[in-house]
Amino acid sequence: MKVVCDVHIPYIAEALRSIAEVIELEPEAITAEAVRDADGLIIRTRTKADSTLLDGSRVQFIATATIGYDHIDTAYCAEHNIHWVSCPGCNAQAVCDYIEEAFEEYRQITNTPKDKKLTIGIVGVGHVGSLVAKMAARKGYQVLLNDPPKKLGVSLDEIGDKCDFITFHTPLTKEGEYPTYHLCDRLFLAHCKPGALIVNAARGGVVDELALVESGHPFIIDTWEGEPCINRAVVEKAELASFHIAGYSAEGKFNASQMCLAAFCQHFGTPILSIDKKVVPLQAKYGDTAPGWLKRVSDQLKAAPEQFEQLRKQYKLR
Repeated sequence: MKVVCDVHIPYIAEALRSIAEVIELEPEAITAEAVRDADGLIIRTRTKADSTLLDGSRVQFIATATIGYDHIDTAYCAEHNIHWVSCPGCNAQAVCDYIEEAFEEYRQITNTPKDKKLTIGIVGVGHVGSLVAKMAARKGYQVLLNDPPKKLGVSLDEIGDKCDFITFHTPLTKEGEYPTYHLCDRLFLAHCKPGALIVNAARGGVVDELALVESGHPFIIDTWEGEPCINRAVVEKAELASFHIAGYSAEGKFNASQMCLAAFCQHFGTPILSIDKKVVPLQAKYGDTAPGWLKRVSDQLKAAPEQFEQLRKQYKLR
């Protein structure tokens, strides 16, 4: 049995080698030729799993070590009997921590008094959004929720009308009853409270970045349209900008790898393997978590937006 694995997914290759031949590759090296004789793929968002990659291969299983899965052509997988899984909730706490830091640093940037009552709008109340809601309530914010698929909370218009900070935590979808592509668009932004902060740490494309710049609203972005080739003008206008690392924590990486490993074993009918959690703190101690860490990340990206992917690869897990 052969599995091709993104080399930047930690912990998992060592565990898999007890039951399979493991080929670790950079995302750009995961090509149709590389996966032709593979039984399984373990990838991240940088690998687009579609007909271009999969036609003519023997791949029957794909796991993405991410919450999002819009890089997987799920219709193609269904047609070709390829089982796929993602890792919902794996890095939810890390993203919540990112949002908390973003709020705190923005309040410092704008000299917002600590006792000023602010209203936070949370669009998408899944694993991440639920944690963000609890964090915001704990810190004394008024919280408004919006999640139409769950029939939860208020309308998007009310979020725009009443909220000082608006943060998005939806998947990226272009079809269905509740598509989220450019959910934050010119119309939404035009109805937002003047000066409302927009935060996107969900998926690139949930926010229309050009509309955001034109709107004049302050914004913080972690996930971008067109990654890793991002728009320099948008980076320059952002209050804070980061290179898709909101979920990059040692705990989150461990969770994703363990979920992928368990799904792989279940699919191929092998005993469920576990990753030794003792390896996680060895990574975590190198991460920058001191106050102001997001500003330091932002300074890196603003200085060299063309190095988005390299900065992301070099980022030390928090």
